[in-house]
Amino acid sequence: MSQKEYFNSEYPSVEHLIKKAQSRVPGFAFDYLHGGCFSGVNLDRNIEDIKKVQLKPWYLKDYQGASQETELFGKTYSSPFGVAPVGLQGLMWPNSCEYLAQAAKDHNIPFTLSTVGTASIEKIAKITDGDFWFQLYHPAQDDLRDKLLERAWDAGCRTLVILADTPTFAYRPMEIRNGLSIPPRMTMRNIAQMMFRWNWCFSQLFAGGMPEFQTMKPYIPKGLSMKHLGLFMNKTFSGRLTEAKIAPIRDKWKGNLVIKGIVNPEDAEVAVKHGLDGMIVSNHGGRQLDRGESTIEPLKRLAPDFKGKIKIMMDSGIRNGADIAAAMACGADFTFMGRTPMYGVAALGKHGGHHTFEMIKKQLQQNMEQIACEKVTDFPRHLVSE
Repeated sequence: MSQKEYFNSEYPSVEHLIKKAQSRVPGFAFDYLHGGCFSGVNLDRNIEDIKKVQLKPWYLKDYQGASQETELFGKTYSSPFGVAPVGLQGLMWPNSCEYLAQAAKDHNIPFTLSTVGTASIEKIAKITDGDFWFQLYHPAQDDLRDKLLERAWDAGCRTLVILADTPTFAYRPMEIRNGLSIPPRMTMRNIAQMMFRWNWCFSQLFAGGMPEFQTMKPYIPKGLSMKHLGLFMNKTFSGRLTEAKIAPIRDKWKGNLVIKGIVNPEDAEVAVKHGLDGMIVSNHGGRQLDRGESTIEPLKRLAPDFKGKIKIMMDSGIRNGADIAAAMACGADFTFMGRTPMYGVAALGKHGGHHTFEMIKKQLQQNMEQIACEKVTDFPRHLVSE
């Protein structure tokens, strides 16, 4: 069996992967991946609301089979989902960023590298032959912004994602308690948790090393303590994305430009006005605004008005193939997942990405065959109206 077709039948759902991941990863690292902000209301709402979407099957249709192939920005992907940007992947499992990039390449789906990921732009470019997306946390200084854009372009990246939904650092009680706030700290409780996760400790020591912001490493002053590193990152990425910041990026970036974090028509109009190629309906996985809407709700409203003007994508709350089907039926052109692939790698190591993508493809294929949906663009015809 090839790596691409790897599938472990002991973990046929994201729920199984979550349980396995929790048994292998220290509590503070699992909390960082699994948790939301404040009380987790928006995190739960994302997951629950997408479950309410219903699909209509056609059982007597002359059905010719299903294809998951999806065209996006001139490229045909094997399935209508990709890997969302996740920061500090190496904290959850060493080399997880590299593992997911390789698996995404093998499965012909897009991989998005975060500015605060634990692999560098150049490393991901080498793994993917330059076929990757880069998500930019907007720096406070234009000079750093331009350096990051130049590095991404020179590495072969042709799709840039700019982030709109993190104007402030979120209040995440579990991360604060675990010492993963800014500045970070290590507690005796964290050390005790690591002592009971020997596989994680061994892998960190001999395979991955201490996780670092590899893309940002050239710009971080040497010799900073953990406290001062946190303060440096805080200062470097302070401030919100605005029209005044979008315009020069559009002028400089000659590839596809996508904005992530759109949930209302006013912001969507700004994206169209500035000639952006795509928008991702997202609430940062429920990690920023606890009283915000679930992402499936604004998607339903935005798709009818903006379909055809700009590519409409969605993340946050998508955990499996059925969720992808629901999002596509509600008008998404494409979808992304951050947590689910990370659960896969945390549970199964270097095989986790291949297993997770194969699992999701199987789930999506079953949904398409069950309702007689031949192409992913046909999903809206199967939506049960509210």
